[in-house]
Amino acid sequence: MSLAAAFKTLNRSPFVTWKSSGKLQQTVAKCVEKTGQGLHSGDVFTVKLLPAAARFGRCFIFRSTVIPASIDFAVKETPLCTTLSQGGYRVRTVEHLLSALEASGVDNCRIEIEGSGDYERSAEVPIFDGSSREWVEAINQAGLKVAVDSGGESCEKLAPYLSEPVLTMKNDSFIAAFPYPKVNITYAPIIGRQWFSSTLLDESFYSKEIASARTFCLYEEVEQMQKLGLIKGGSAETAIICSMSKGWLNPPLRYDDEPCRHKVLDLIGDMSLLAQQGNQGLLVAHIVAYKGGHSLHTEFVRQLLGISEKDDKASV
Repeated sequence: MSLAAAFKTLNRSPFVTWKSSGKLQQTVAKCVEKTGQGLHSGDVFTVKLLPAAARFGRCFIFRSTVIPASIDFAVKETPLCTTLSQGGYRVRTVEHLLSALEASGVDNCRIEIEGSGDYERSAEVPIFDGSSREWVEAINQAGLKVAVDSGGESCEKLAPYLSEPVLTMKNDSFIAAFPYPKVNITYAPIIGRQWFSSTLLDESFYSKEIASARTFCLYEEVEQMQKLGLIKGGSAETAIICSMSKGWLNPPLRYDDEPCRHKVLDLIGDMSLLAQQGNQGLLVAHIVAYKGGHSLHTEFVRQLLGISEKDDKASV
C-alpha cells in the first residue's frame, strides 16, 4: 500500500488528520513472554508478544480468535478496565500492556494469551504490580526492529493530529483536546487535587516518569467491587490503596502525584486504540482530562473517529 493509499484509508474522521511521523513502523525483535495473575478474574495467564509484519497493527490472539487492539472492538461500559471482544471472545484489562506497547514504539505485534483457569471465552492480561513497568522492561530487553511487509519493504508510520477542538463529557468528568504540535497530556484524578502535565511523552520519559505509576483505589469501595465479582486478584501488591479518613494505606508512593501519572498511563493505553495499520495511536494534541476512566477514554476515541453505535463491532 502506498503512502497516499494509507492516508485515504485512515481518513474517516472529521477531527483527525494523519501525517508522517518521520519514523518507520517497528515490532519486537524477539518473543516476550510474561505470566501473572489477572486483577479481576484472579486467574493466571501467560502473554506472548511476537514480532509482526508492517501494517499488521497490534492484535490479541485468544483461542484462535484474532481480536484487533482497535476501538472498533472495544466493549462499552466495562467496569474498571478496558475490554476487547470479537466473535464472543474477550480479553480484558488490556490498557497497561497497550500503554507500554504504544509508548515503547511497538507498532505491530501479535499478542497471544492463554490461561489455566475457567477462561472458556474470556482472558485477562496480568496486572503485575499495577503499573506497566514490567512490560516496558521486558520490551526493552527484547529490543525492537523495523517491521517489514511480505515483500520485505518497510513502512512509514503515520501520526494522528487533531484538526479542531473536541470535548467528551459524562456527569462531572470530561476530556477536552485542542490542536497542538506536540503530545501534551494534562490529567487530574479522582483522588486528591493534584494535576500532572507534560509534553515530553517519548519512550525515555514514559519509561522513567510514567511506567512505574501504579493503579489506585479507594478502600471504602473495595467491598462493593468484590461483591460485583471484581478485583479477585487485587491486593496491596497490585495497587495503591487510599482511605478517605486515613490516607494512603500502603505507602510509600513512587511519586507524589502517582495517581495522576497512572491516569496518564491508562489514557495512553486507551488512546492506542485509535491506532490503525501499525500507525501511531496517541493523539498529537493538548489533551486535558478530569476524573476520567476507561469508558470515558474509549468514548473520546470513538468521538474522534465519528463512530456511531451501529458501527461498533464489539460484543456487549
